[in-house]
Amino acid sequence: MIRVDRLVGELRRALEDGGLRGSFLVRDLRFGTEIGIEPDLEFPITSLVKVPLAIATLERIRKGELDGAAQIGVRPGGVTTPGPTGITRFRHPAQIAVDDLLYLGIAVSDGAAADALFALTPPADVAAILHGLGVRGITIRTDTRELTETPAERLDPGDVHLAHLLAIEGGTAGRGHRVPQLDVTRANSGSARAFVELLQALWTPSAIDPGVAGRVRALMADNLLRHRLAPDFSSDAARWSSKTGTLLNLRHEVGVVEHADGQVFAVAALTESRVPAIVQPGAEALMGQVARALRDHLRHS
Repeated sequence: MIRVDRLVGELRRALEDGGLRGSFLVRDLRFGTEIGIEPDLEFPITSLVKVPLAIATLERIRKGELDGAAQIGVRPGGVTTPGPTGITRFRHPAQIAVDDLLYLGIAVSDGAAADALFALTPPADVAAILHGLGVRGITIRTDTRELTETPAERLDPGDVHLAHLLAIEGGTAGRGHRVPQLDVTRANSGSARAFVELLQALWTPSAIDPGVAGRVRALMADNLLRHRLAPDFSSDAARWSSKTGTLLNLRHEVGVVEHADGQVFAVAALTESRVPAIVQPGAEALMGQVARALRDHLRHS
């Protein structure tokens, strides 16, 4: 078996060669053993915030503070959160139940659906609910509308690479940034360790109600965005449940792989790219390869 320090060193070099820096952590949820790369490095978490939002919304439904069947009206042109999926692609007015907004927010990563839920439970309340459930390390400050107000949205399509260049060059040593959405002191933020702790709370007994945890697990299993880590963790003998997050040069995914033999691993991969390009399939593949190498080490040690 390859030594941990040698493996981590090799994977760090692979990330560096691929233009990535990341916070990775893989934990065996049965025995608690783990292996990571800069697992406590804090990142803006982009759409990963929708998982805490789902927990908070379902907790309020459980307590009777919200009605999961309540209908929320949406109409073309009336959505304040643009995006490539979900409600903002609708062409006609619709009524959507709160519980179905959860599906759109998690499985389709619909920012407009998430913000309809944030209108019911504002960011500060989501943070308070999470804290009350014993979940620490994830800071929630804003809804998802701010994720569509970066320099990229103000540039012509042919110039969007300039926004990515700013994302790469505009950071500070203290994880601040000239782009507010990339500044960990202003954006929603967290680390790989914080999200593995959250995943453990959802997959093993914790202060989160079993019904709430089960519903979030089901929503994550239905995730339709499966181009990043899923190719390395999905198989006929393994179930991959996850949530992705993407913004400018940030590419994240957190999830749990459940093997048919009973092994269960929580996986968190939060990365930033130094390559000023929108489409980077090589970066997506490298993330999965690094995460899988870490999982394989735990699985066979």
